[in-house]
Amino acid sequence: MRLPRFPILPPWRGLPLALICALYLFAGLTGHDPWKNDDVLHFGIAWEIYQGGDWLAPQLAGRPWLDTPPLYYWIAALNGHLFGGLLPLHDAIRLTSGLFGALFLALLAFAGRLLHKSSTQNKKIGELEDDTRRRTGNAAPLIAIGCLGLLLPIHDTQPLIALLAASAVAYGGFALLPLRPLAGGILAGLGCGLGFLAGGILALAHLLPLFVLLPINRHWRSATALRGLAIALFCTLLISASWPLLLASLRPAAWTLWWQSLLTSLRYQTDWWRNLPDFAKLLTWFAWPALPLALWAVWLNRRQLGHPAIALPLIGTLTSFSVLLFFGTPRPVLLALPLLVPLILQAASSAHLLRRGAANAFDWFSMMSFSFFALLIWLGGSALNFGLPAKIARNALKIAPGYQHELSLLALALAAVLSLIWFWLIFASPRSAWRGISHWAAGLTLMWSILIALWLPWVDYGKSYRSVASALQHNLAQDNLSGCLAQRGLGLPQRISFSYFAGISTHPAAAASGRDCPLLLTANIAMPLDEHWQLRWEGHRPSDRNERFRLYQRIHGNTAGSATTPATAE
Repeated sequence: MRLPRFPILPPWRGLPLALICALYLFAGLTGHDPWKNDDVLHFGIAWEIYQGGDWLAPQLAGRPWLDTPPLYYWIAALNGHLFGGLLPLHDAIRLTSGLFGALFLALLAFAGRLLHKSSTQNKKIGELEDDTRRRTGNAAPLIAIGCLGLLLPIHDTQPLIALLAASAVAYGGFALLPLRPLAGGILAGLGCGLGFLAGGILALAHLLPLFVLLPINRHWRSATALRGLAIALFCTLLISASWPLLLASLRPAAWTLWWQSLLTSLRYQTDWWRNLPDFAKLLTWFAWPALPLALWAVWLNRRQLGHPAIALPLIGTLTSFSVLLFFGTPRPVLLALPLLVPLILQAASSAHLLRRGAANAFDWFSMMSFSFFALLIWLGGSALNFGLPAKIARNALKIAPGYQHELSLLALALAAVLSLIWFWLIFASPRSAWRGISHWAAGLTLMWSILIALWLPWVDYGKSYRSVASALQHNLAQDNLSGCLAQRGLGLPQRISFSYFAGISTHPAAAASGRDCPLLLTANIAMPLDEHWQLRWEGHRPSDRNERFRLYQRIHGNTAGSATTPATAE
């Protein structure tokens, strides 16, 4: 391989690497309510199990949730019991993403090292490969925490983070197969099996094709490697089948629903070629900087594509991208998360071999971008805490009307220390091939942490349903409104939030349980105000003026049969 023309100092390792990873993982993981969409949705499933719900066939709002196997929710409910007395329950449950995120980063480093494991007896070559193995193992988590698409999901209640950790185990096992078939087979099977229990059919779609494609390469075509692949396949099937078999035995109705949803979950996109430009745009930011670094690694090693350290992540990347292209859509973007694992491993192997000009440009871009972001974050923080600049403060209040900010000297001090660390890194880091990657990872982590320290209360105020749920609860108590509450137009996140924050349970208006309810709660639906219904309350989240909730009361003496049922959407 061609070496750069300036020192190859090692990437961060040991305590500095552990500290930057810990700061990245836990900044913003706690200290806020469950937020709209995925965060509150997956929290609701774990909350049901925590309350004593069905652990084998999880439920959400009284209906089976079988889109995702329950491994993540089991651990989340357990964390709720373990840490619920120390933290708010939603924070204790969200710690599960931090746990799996830490496992993902550690196992990614482990897989990166195994990719360069060799059985050579040549001492000089062995020492060189040991050095490469250490560098790759340290670089992999740095590149991972720099990926923009990972930043928000890893701080949400998100089961796909468990899939990433399992995928890292699987890739480490596949890398080990040609040398140690038993250990490699068990690791690969464990990763694939646990991946299924975390991500369902999505995990198998990304990982199972490797069993067929890897033997194309001579390193996985030997009798030893094929024996390891057979062990891995057996372990995969054994672990993957455990939950469906229990479900079929103990909850046959739920198993039928799961099987039907499984058959329809992967749908071939006949017009996949139309989505190609959208996927290209998505990956340019979602997989940055892993994607350009991975492409550079492939180009640099274009004459050594058969080498295990290049071939395995390359086959994995092409497989995952094909699954995404032929069976996915550009939205939701979370479907692209499994693609990050092979991309990061590909990038880590040759990231230190960037040409001097490219490495310096990347470093300059990192320093300038995050220094600029630091300035913007501090301007917003100053507006929230001190009202200066006044225009930014006024705009912040327009976005979140009624927000009252409490000055926190601890948060300000923490943000100031993190800012000083960032500028110290800019001037103190020695020039090396790793400097750009290290600065990007550190910059993203520190800017995210400063943002959390200065802006989190304001962001939480706008994204949480706590205020609107409390307002609805207050209105019900103040007006002595009682009886069952029907709902129309409420999504699962809203129903979970109203139940969690205010203990308000609703019934579908079209169902038998909600047809005769004297109260009706609607979302973005205006009922005709006539002799049947009376509007009693209206509200919305402070930062969302498009989502309107309305509470109606059935006028005394009217029944469901005579009530007006048409509704007009706004």
